[in-house]
Amino acid sequence: MKNTMNIKQLRTLSGMTQRQFSKYFGIPWRTLEDWETGKSECKTYIISLIEYKLENEGVIGKIDKK
Repeated sequence: MKNTMNIKQLRTLSGMTQRQFSKYFGIPWRTLEDWETGKSECKTYIISLIEYKLENEGVIGKIDKK
């Protein structure tokens, strides 16, 4: 099973603020904040899709998931 990063790690790698990241993905800022603080849980498939988009649009480099 591959090791999945969390939303905060992906946002930090992207160099975006919470507001920039939420706008980039069309995610309400408060939802992103809740995911990062643990008030609610982001589904694994959403994290995978966000990671895929960041990698394929060149925002972050490919992540080794060994």
